[in-house]
Amino acid sequence: MIENLKPEIIEAILDALPVEMSFVDENDEVRYFNKDGDRIFPRPRGIVGRKVQQCHPQKSVHIVNKILADLKSKKRDVAAFWLDLRGRKVYIRYFPVWDKKGTYVGCLEVTQDITDIQRITGEKRLLDEQK
Repeated sequence: MIENLKPEIIEAILDALPVEMSFVDENDEVRYFNKDGDRIFPRPRGIVGRKVQQCHPQKSVHIVNKILADLKSKKRDVAAFWLDLRGRKVYIRYFPVWDKKGTYVGCLEVTQDITDIQRITGEKRLLDEQK
């Protein structure tokens, strides 16, 4: 039902999510990223249209290529990494994106600061008033 939404509303929805996303198409070209200017890993607008391999240090390009090959071939349905960055725990996942016909159309990178999530204990079933 996405046809009922204006592009600016779709963009606002994607920016409201508590994750950073980048989309790389089937030709390994960066096509989209959300949260322009407010990211754990900032992206210059100039990367859109560029090969994703050109957006990574040369020493890690073989890993990028391996992830993409594994996702495209269905060898894996997610590639996940986590790291400590400036006192925060950052969780990075890569997902293949398939169209309705089952054709690979790209890869979605999702990055999330999970520091506060890791601190959750017990249960909270109702919305408490914030103090």
